Amino acid sequence: MSAAAAARSILTQLHEVMASRLHAQGKLNQVVEIIGEALSSEVCSIYLLREGMLELFATRGLNQEAVHVTRMGIGEGLTGTIAANVETLNLAEATAHPEFQYRPETGEDKFHSFAGVPIVRRQRAIGVLTVQHVDPRRYEEVEIEALQTVAMVLAELIDNAGLVDAEDVAAANPALSEPVQLPGLSLVKGLASGSAVFHQPRITIEHTVAEDTEAERQRVYLAFDKMREQIDTMSSQAEFGMDGEHREVLETYKMFAYDEGWSRRINEAIDSGLTAEAAIERVQQRTRMRMREIDDPLLQDRMHDLEDLANRLLRIVSGQLGTAATRGLRDDTVLIAKNLGPAELLEYDKRRLKGVILEEGSLTAHVVIVARAMGVPVIGRVRNARSLIREGDEVLVDGSHGIVTVRPSASMVEAFEANFARSKERQAAYAKLREVEPFTRDGTRITLMVNAGLRDDVPMIALTGADGIGLFRTEFQFLVSATLPARERQTRLYRDVLESAGDKPVVFRTLDVGGDKALPYLQNENASQDENPAMGWRALRLALEREGLLKSQARALIEASAGRTLHVMFPMVSEPWEFDAAKDVFQQQLAFLKSQKKSLPEAIRYGAMLEVPALAEVLDLLVPKLSFLSIGTNDLTQFLFAADRANPLLAERYDWLSPSILRFIRRVVTGTLGHDIDLAVCGEMGGRRLEALALMGVGIRRLSITPAAVGPVKELVRKVDLEEIGAAMTQWLAAPPPDMRAALQRWAEERGIETD
Repeated sequence: MSAAAAARSILTQLHEVMASRLHAQGKLNQVVEIIGEALSSEVCSIYLLREGMLELFATRGLNQEAVHVTRMGIGEGLTGTIAANVETLNLAEATAHPEFQYRPETGEDKFHSFAGVPIVRRQRAIGVLTVQHVDPRRYEEVEIEALQTVAMVLAELIDNAGLVDAEDVAAANPALSEPVQLPGLSLVKGLASGSAVFHQPRITIEHTVAEDTEAERQRVYLAFDKMREQIDTMSSQAEFGMDGEHREVLETYKMFAYDEGWSRRINEAIDSGLTAEAAIERVQQRTRMRMREIDDPLLQDRMHDLEDLANRLLRIVSGQLGTAATRGLRDDTVLIAKNLGPAELLEYDKRRLKGVILEEGSLTAHVVIVARAMGVPVIGRVRNARSLIREGDEVLVDGSHGIVTVRPSASMVEAFEANFARSKERQAAYAKLREVEPFTRDGTRITLMVNAGLRDDVPMIALTGADGIGLFRTEFQFLVSATLPARERQTRLYRDVLESAGDKPVVFRTLDVGGDKALPYLQNENASQDENPAMGWRALRLALEREGLLKSQARALIEASAGRTLHVMFPMVSEPWEFDAAKDVFQQQLAFLKSQKKSLPEAIRYGAMLEVPALAEVLDLLVPKLSFLSIGTNDLTQFLFAADRANPLLAERYDWLSPSILRFIRRVVTGTLGHDIDLAVCGEMGGRRLEALALMGVGIRRLSITPAAVGPVKELVRKVDLEEIGAAMTQWLAAPPPDMRAALQRWAEERGIETD
């Protein structure tokens, strides 16, 4: 008899038991008889969690007096070991196992063989199903698989009957009930607390026994087709760049999606009588148990990939396709995800979203930039976050130190709240500097502007005392829209931003999408050929090819700026002709609107972002054409180091205080001397105090940074002597110390300059 046939024989009878009007204990008494009879096993027992202990609830073959009397702790004896490790045991001689414990009241001394499987609900053991036999023999694989399938159905029966409380499960799983601190990489600083919510909600399987096997099989076939279509679409649209995934992961996904062995095992589980959802989860349980025995980190990573794919298949087959954003957030929330795209983050309610925890993530990924704009602390590279954190757990996010505290104790909460209060005090001190102009000790005025991308960001100019908006990311409007935003809608946004900014300047960067900011409604048929989307069809390259897109944006910006000065900046300029071509589009729209007697801007100032290192080699050709130049340190870093900004393995490898970057920026400063041009650094680098100090040392006098960084950097500026830091940087860049960051840190401390 096959495993499916054996399980089906048992499930058919179990189905009748579950549908009967017997009370829960009566059902369990019948269940052990059915299983024991079907497997010709002299003993069949069910142990369930009660008050944190495993209690013998029903048995065939052991002394009935032991029922509700025999109890053991998690990890105690063979049964406790199965529950603790959520693993299967199959022993020819039970007494030979090091964890064996004899319980005389059960009368089990005459039985030699032993097999047990965990009863799992929501990925946690809530009990154990065991069989025993007088003869010393290992149970056949077909019998073990039948037991595992039956255990899944039992989990539903037990859960529905309320025989195990959530508190019991928590008590039995200390790793999922006690406080734990998880280290990670600080991506967006700040403190936050809230309830854990999974970006991709867990699927709870409500029904395990199938009514119609063929109908369940068809559901799985359709789900596989849809999943494979999604994976193929990911490949063709380079969607994995947006999610921070990589080509090898995509290939692994495709391998699993088309793996006949995986689909065959799911079919076999359906043959045993399970629903489509239960069959998928059944196969995953078996895979998880086997993978726990493997120490190879690469294979474990592949296990995570398969887990993601199985969850995707489960969501499709169950019809639960939305993210947590679709359902809406009810309370203060800390979002848990493997990774996020910027558009996905923007779908969440800013009032409820307090923090984000990612298993991947890098410092310069665009989702991090969006989170900074939203004022949401983010910690990335938190290993196994989705396994160690439960939905609804209380979570404390310390984005300043990269520490996640899950299920905190009272003392942990108290310490966090004290830290939060100190943070508020610091913010209040920075707020007092709002009206103070940032002059250095030697009297040089440093221009501090903010980065923005949302209409709600503009009031931060007044709140921080910034000099304006040095970068308004126009693509945010496109990322949150299901279709291409109409020109009239763009015009309204730009006009609202300008009116809200008052007399402070706003630098609008034209659309920068592509790479990790893919738009589903704006795709290139050749996108799948990009080995590295960040260096492919994106930003100004995309805009010049889709000229209608740039024309529409140009006209919207010009019309919105009527009677004002329009500051417009082109992203990812690689050669001067690209700047010329983009400027021509604006000039043509300006001429058209003039011919239509439309109100026009008083002036248009054109600028470029220096992100592609090649542009530095032709600065002498470009600078005479510019009103301003912004060094975009986020993309510049990845291009200088040939390091994909979305790759979590490279997140901490290269330092912004590397002599390579600082020498490059100083060379750009030198290349603009003698020209009437505003030179700024625009990026996350300028918002960190130690990095801002270094930038001032190489000649930067304008910074465009996050609103939260304005106060701290303003305080820093007022303690700096530019001549002194300039001399130090010149010396260090001529003969770099082994650790530039440490040298600069010591220099600052010696002068009483507080850094991050």
